[in-house]
Amino acid sequence: MVGEGEKTIAVNRKARHNYFIEESVEAGLVLLGPEVKSLREGRVNLKDAYARIDRRGQALLIGVHISPWTHTRRDTLDPDRPRKLLLHRREIDRLGGKTRERGYTLVPTRLYFKGGRAKIEIGLARGKEAHDKRATLRDQQAKREIERALKAR
Repeated sequence: MVGEGEKTIAVNRKARHNYFIEESVEAGLVLLGPEVKSLREGRVNLKDAYARIDRRGQALLIGVHISPWTHTRRDTLDPDRPRKLLLHRREIDRLGGKTRERGYTLVPTRLYFKGGRAKIEIGLARGKEAHDKRATLRDQQAKREIERALKAR
C-alpha cells in the first residue's frame, strides 16, 4: 500500500470503521503554499471530511481542516475551505455515477506526499450500520485472540 517515496501525513481511521471501502482512487490536491507547509508539519484533520462531484463536473474535497501555517505573511486562509481534487475526466464521471447510486459516498482515507506532491486516497464507500460495526469489531477481536494463541505456542 505504501510505496517508495511516500510519506504519510494523516490516516482517516474512522473511515474504515464507519464505511465499507469498495475501491480506492489516488487524487492530487490543489493547495496554496502555506497549506503545503502546514501539511509538512502534519497539521491536518480528515475526521469529518468527504468528497463530492459538483454540477460543473469538478471533484471537491470538503471538510478537511488544514491549520494555518504560523509563519506566513499572507492573510490567513480559511482552514476548512473546499479544495479541488485533480482526477482524470473518466474517473470523475465514473465516481460521479457511482455516488448518485443509493448509499455511496466518497471518503478520504489517507493523505500523503508522493514525489514531493500532496496526494489523497479517496475511497468509494457504502455506510455501515450498527450491527455491521459490531460484527467487524467481533471479527477483529477473534483474529487477535487466534494470533495470541498461536504466538503462545
